Amino acid sequence: MQELILLRHAEALPASSGSEDLERSLSPRGEQEALAAGRWLATHGVRPDRLLCSPALRARRTAELAAKAVAPDGAIGLAGEIYDATPGELLALLDQHTDARCVLLVGHNPGIERLVALMVDGRSDEFRGMPPAGLAVLHLQGVLEPGNARLDAFWSP
Repeated sequence: MQELILLRHAEALPASSGSEDLERSLSPRGEQEALAAGRWLATHGVRPDRLLCSPALRARRTAELAAKAVAPDGAIGLAGEIYDATPGELLALLDQHTDARCVLLVGHNPGIERLVALMVDGRSDEFRGMPPAGLAVLHLQGVLEPGNARLDAFWSP
C-alpha cells in the first residue's frame, strides 16, 4: 500500500428514540458533505483501488456518495470491525489489504482521528480532531507501521 485515505462519515441525523446507532442516516447537510469529499478527492487525482467501510448506515452512505466521484464502479467492502474500532484494530484490518495501491477507509471517530495520529506521529494519544466528512490523505513511507506515514493532505467541508 502506498496511499491511505481516511474519511470520517459525514454529518448524521441524531439517533431517534428506540433506534439502533448503526441505522442513523446522513442529514441533508451530510449528503452534501459526502459528495463534496468525493469531488475533492477526484479534483486532487486520488483514485482508491479499494474501499473499506463501516457497516453503519451513515458510513455506508458517505462511502457511496464519495465513491461516485472517484470509483463509480468500485465495490464497497463492508468491514464490521471498523465500527467502534481502536487505531490498533483499524491497523490490523488495513494490514490485510497491503496488496492494494490506495485504500479508502470510511469510519468513525475517535478511531479515525487516532489512526491518523498513530500513522503520522507514532502515537494515537496526540489526535487533533476529525470533523464529519473530514479526510486525511496519507502517503506510506515503506511498510504499514505506526509513525511511517506522511500527511499529504487534510480536508474538511
